[in-house]
Parts: sequence; structure tokens; C-alpha cells
Amino acid sequence: MLVLNPLGERLPGSQQNSLNEVNVKRERLTQIVLVIVGLMNLALIYFLYMDLRHSSWLLERKNEVEPMFLSFFIPVGVFLLVAARRPSEHRSMIALAAWWNISHGVVMAIQTVEAWIHTVHRNFADVILFLVIGGVLLALLPAKREAVAQEVA
Repeated sequence: MLVLNPLGERLPGSQQNSLNEVNVKRERLTQIVLVIVGLMNLALIYFLYMDLRHSSWLLERKNEVEPMFLSFFIPVGVFLLVAARRPSEHRSMIALAAWWNISHGVVMAIQTVEAWIHTVHRNFADVILFLVIGGVLLALLPAKREAVAQEVA
């Protein structure tokens, strides 16, 4: 891959090699994170199964939203696992998952604060988890294809 400095000049070979190494490590880290987050989302199929099998969503919790809510996580997990093979080709899916986790974390934070206002204790751990997952996915988001194409040209 041909790499240019900000002035448009070609970088020496050693700098190109070190930049390539950084890109390879970053892509590998992105793949690892995508697999971990994808498997975490996919693992929720167990809880969905248990809710539906025993009708606990209806009989115990009287909460019809939970099974539907869990059903959103599972396909995202599948698509993140698919994206792990070639993250740069699935940039939109990774961005969607990142912003989805962040928005979910923000809504949960508001609900947690409201619960505390009404003297209902609720832990912030899940809020932090979703915000961290979203932030990490955004931080590892692959470069746009146009930017990569310019580097190669």
C-alpha cells in the first residue's frame, strides 16, 4: 500500500511498513472486538428461549416488551460476527451497532436516574457496559473506502 504524508509525498519504506503493521493490528483488534460483542449479543438467545418457553415474560414479570427487546440483539450479534471477517466491508453495520449501543445506554441512563428519583434502586453497570461497547466500536470503526483508496493511489 502506498502511503503519502500530508504534503502528498511518498513516505520512506520503513514508515510505510510500520503504518501497515499498525493497520493490520487495528483490523485484528477490530475483528476480536466484533466477535466478542457478536457472541455476547447472540448468547441472549438463551434468555429469549427461557422467556418464551416458560412464559415468564407474561406470568412472572408481566412484561411483554422483554422478549421483543431481546429479539433485537440476536440478529445484531449475527451480523457483527459476519462483519468480523472483513470489517472494512461492513463499516455501516459496525457504525449501526455502535450508535445503537450508545443510544440504548443513554436511554437506560435516563431510566436509571428516574428510578433513583422515585426511590427505586437501579445499578448503572449495564448502562456503562452499553456505552463502553458503543464507544469501542466507534473507536475501531474502519476508515471509509474513499480514504483507503486515496492512500493506495
